Amino acid sequence: MPEIDDAQSSDLIRTISRHTLSYVLYSISELFRHYDFDPIDLLIIHAILNANMLNIGKNPELDKRFGSMDRLESGDVKQGVSRAALARFLSIPIETIRRRVDRLKKQAILSEAKDGLIVTEQNGFNFGDNQELQKTNVVLVQKLLRDLKRAGIEGPDDL
Repeated sequence: MPEIDDAQSSDLIRTISRHTLSYVLYSISELFRHYDFDPIDLLIIHAILNANMLNIGKNPELDKRFGSMDRLESGDVKQGVSRAALARFLSIPIETIRRRVDRLKKQAILSEAKDGLIVTEQNGFNFGDNQELQKTNVVLVQKLLRDLKRAGIEGPDDL
């Protein structure tokens, strides 16, 4: 791998930042467009979904088992997250998290597991199993990878 000087490194950082920021904003825009929910509630729900799936992504066997569009992760596989961890992760005051989580639990979107909050399988809004958004995400990831490739970044070894 060729040596990268400080100027090249700085340019690479700016390029990656620009393209990944675009990906993140397009993804958020799709969430907001698809769901008629308060943006902060959507952020909380999806942060919990992310936490629920962390152990699956770290385990190749689980990742493969739940890799199918037809295979929804059951509650016993999901990893719960505490309100405090959620507040720290999102930099949102704990009281705001508590109030919103209580409301989302009343709507049967969230529930309490032994190790924290999970997004329920029967939430009625397809949070965690929205195949339309999953397919849109693939299109956005393809765009991100094409943009990075066009900028000369073929893979992680180019960083």
